[in-house]
Amino acid sequence: MNADLVIKNVRLFAEGTLADCGVAIKDGKIVAIAEDRCLPDATRVVDGKGKTLLPGGVDPHVHFRDPSKSERETFFTGSMAAAAGGVTTVCEHPISLPPPYSPEILRRRVEIAKAQSVVDFAFFGAAGADKLDQIPLVAKEGIIAFKTFFHEPPEGREKEFEGLTMANDGYIYEGFRVVAGTGKRLAVHAENNDLISYNIRKFRSEGRVHGRDHADSRPPISEVEAVAKVLCFAEKLGTRVTLCHISTPEAAELAKQAKFRGMDVILETCPHYLYLTTDALDELGPFAKCNPPLRERALMEKLWDYVTDGSVDIIGSDHSPFLTSEKEKGDKDIFVAPAGFPGIDMRLPLMATAVKRGRISLARMVDLIATNPAKVYGLYPRKGAIRVGADADLVLIDIDAEFVVDRNKSYCRSKDIARVYDGWKLNGVALMTVSRGRVVMEDGIVDESASGWGEFVVPAVLS
Repeated sequence: MNADLVIKNVRLFAEGTLADCGVAIKDGKIVAIAEDRCLPDATRVVDGKGKTLLPGGVDPHVHFRDPSKSERETFFTGSMAAAAGGVTTVCEHPISLPPPYSPEILRRRVEIAKAQSVVDFAFFGAAGADKLDQIPLVAKEGIIAFKTFFHEPPEGREKEFEGLTMANDGYIYEGFRVVAGTGKRLAVHAENNDLISYNIRKFRSEGRVHGRDHADSRPPISEVEAVAKVLCFAEKLGTRVTLCHISTPEAAELAKQAKFRGMDVILETCPHYLYLTTDALDELGPFAKCNPPLRERALMEKLWDYVTDGSVDIIGSDHSPFLTSEKEKGDKDIFVAPAGFPGIDMRLPLMATAVKRGRISLARMVDLIATNPAKVYGLYPRKGAIRVGADADLVLIDIDAEFVVDRNKSYCRSKDIARVYDGWKLNGVALMTVSRGRVVMEDGIVDESASGWGEFVVPAVLS
């Protein structure tokens, strides 16, 4: 056999451990894992120089905005940023204009992504109380899960949230019931809409409209109460749920207890809830605004306990690009600025830095950013592992190398707003990213001719 690509002289991570061996790839699949001397000849042979070869990242929480808000990000620019950060599969959430609440809208987004994406992609469908009749239809379109929000559409973004919200208990009950009937998982942005809306009105009347006021308007109880509600409804209705971007240890504890009761609940958090605090809101204002908000340091540190004890299942970037002009609207009123910031290319180095500092093991990192997301959303073993027969999705990383974050080097179209980590020293330099056997990034340079290489991936099992 003559392979297309061989990567040798690496520390290869497979089946939970590192081994000194290499990998051979043919027709986009891994065909051999062996000692270097046993690998077949290949059209191209890459010397990994002893660096670490990991499964390509699966990012379970990404927003690209395309096609309606392509000035913020496109599938092309977003997927290039993904490739730069060692991500080979992106799971795109349904905030768009309009959201994919119908088969027709979803198919349109798939075709747009097919024409542009450098890496593979999967989609969440929109689940809203105003489009309940569409949920069973969208469930048949190859989505990995549904997504919903418990809050009303943000000011000025009403159309981006059409068919995507369940803003009162009656709507939540019906929405959970209908999604449960499809067998699909429901990812939930869980915050208490009534409490937050009340606080925003109150704070504005008091002139409290600056950075930290955003966090104070969404206190931990707003997440904890909503998570408790998710778990209550899900347990009674049999809805399989993902708790998105959990920011508080109290909410994580509720999820942990639910797991012990046998519930099918997935706990997701994001790097920014493990690294950033409300101090960033003081320093950067709207550029550090995200929902849920950044928390005080004591809560951030406690959240790590749920990462290390296995309670947190997956880590997503919640990559959220916006224009600088949109963020700057929050300089005078923090509540006007959109929530979120880019991060798809930062997830790997941030978690690699945690490995380097001894907070988590390499095996735990791989589970959190690759293997578990693939399993949760029905893409494993095609994705999320280095094994014979799997897609050749790989990232070669120098986990010891230190670099300084420079937002201007990002491939993200909204890189100017990516300020929360700018200037940080991190470990973990992605040297090469391979998507289904094709080298799409090498030495920090993404191959722009790979536009359209990415494929639409669908779950092999219930998700």
